[in-house]
Amino acid sequence: MFRRTEFERVTPESVGIASKDIMWLLDRLESGFTEPHGLMIMRHGKICAEGWWSPFAPGIRHGEQSHSKTYAATAVGIAYTEGILKLEEKIIDIFSDQLPAEVSDNLKRMTVRDVLCMGCGMESMPRPTENWIRDFLAIPVEHVPGTAYMYNSVGSTLLGAIVREKTGMGLQEYLKPRLYDKIGIDCENHRWMKMPDGMEVGGGGLFATTEDNLRLMKLYADGGVWDGERILAEEYVEMATTLQNESASEEKKNPPAKDNFVGYGFQIWMCRPKGVYRADGAMGQYTIVIPDMDMIIAITENAGSAHWAQSALDTMWEFLERIKADPAREENPEAAKCLKERMSRLSLPGEKYAPYSPWASRIQDRAFTVTEGEMRVTDWVTEHIMAGKEAPEPVTSFWFSFKAMECELHYKTEGQEYTVKIAMDGSRRYVEFENTLNSQALMNAYWEGEKELHMVTRWIETCSRQEKIFRFQNSKVEVETRGNMFLGETEPIVTALMQEGKEA
Repeated sequence: MFRRTEFERVTPESVGIASKDIMWLLDRLESGFTEPHGLMIMRHGKICAEGWWSPFAPGIRHGEQSHSKTYAATAVGIAYTEGILKLEEKIIDIFSDQLPAEVSDNLKRMTVRDVLCMGCGMESMPRPTENWIRDFLAIPVEHVPGTAYMYNSVGSTLLGAIVREKTGMGLQEYLKPRLYDKIGIDCENHRWMKMPDGMEVGGGGLFATTEDNLRLMKLYADGGVWDGERILAEEYVEMATTLQNESASEEKKNPPAKDNFVGYGFQIWMCRPKGVYRADGAMGQYTIVIPDMDMIIAITENAGSAHWAQSALDTMWEFLERIKADPAREENPEAAKCLKERMSRLSLPGEKYAPYSPWASRIQDRAFTVTEGEMRVTDWVTEHIMAGKEAPEPVTSFWFSFKAMECELHYKTEGQEYTVKIAMDGSRRYVEFENTLNSQALMNAYWEGEKELHMVTRWIETCSRQEKIFRFQNSKVEVETRGNMFLGETEPIVTALMQEGKEA
């Protein structure tokens, strides 16, 4: 049965943190190296600061990316606690019907524990297909499992498949009564990408809230116990949150990410400050546990590269040092009030306002047929890469209808016509797309000069922000796509020609 106890909300000073230091943290997060979406700070089990940058909000789920891995590992931990599986169980025994024709000695050695700590011994991983487990087990195991490190997201998804093999339940079904209902996570607000065989993408496919993440990691911070009930075995939590595999090899692949070089637990990263650990998702989805300060920091953001994501961690370490150097020793009502007011009105910068161009009348309701490249409007790349979902059919033709401070994009695909309303008044219009997991978006457009129309789509359930630039040249338009639909993935330039005739 679902139960949720709300955390006590207190002033920062009451738990030894100066409000001015959190003000400093907000200043740093808003300085330009990242785009912050949500922040929660807990100390001594109490929330002392929380805020979301509009249009993001506390109840809007957010793309977890690899933070999903910690949820998948928690399912394994619960199964271990229930006695359903052992960490030294061999993978070939669990998936005996999925093995390649020849089973190598190294594959024979691979255990659940090896998969948990990124010690599979492989040097590559397969693309998602319906037979992804068979494909995974067919990858050469180059190293003795447990002796080498390779970040293996498909291996993380295999953790959920292990639970499914043992229990007959996927991650969501298994975790609901055993984790979510007990620690106060509303799983009805969760979404998972799924592999072609229906398995949740435990390697990076979850959409959850900032507070969901904080609640999950509070369970680890408290040794696996919630409200007096043991959910995770103490020894599992100890292993999960301490060094189980060296990750120094990551420096060669991802040099800016200094906090990735200091070791790995069970789908949890060790951090440079001694004893600190974190759940971690691409573009800065961090939930950081600082045991010696009895503190947890959860942040969701769009730090668009390893360099900027590391900057977010560097900022957190500096924030911790400020607290240690000058802890608050008494209440400061005025400072706490100012901080609370600031955090209640956080917002991303407004959109550009440029609604006018003489070209608007020239292209009004004039249809363009795509002749080169493939143009799509929805967020499809993420599910395509992570879950093997087929790309939707591309747009065949499109046209714009300009109105007062608004335009409509009409487009045809798969023989059907769709329309989205786009703000041009300096705000954003809400759009909900069909047939895509990441469906909720805010859209706006503006002119850059006379012939260049920028259409911005912000997918508010994740980090993705996409900008399509339509460059009009007489009867032709070229469409460039920019943004981070998935870790910087971009689409080729699209060319479209104006159809003969007056209107679409």
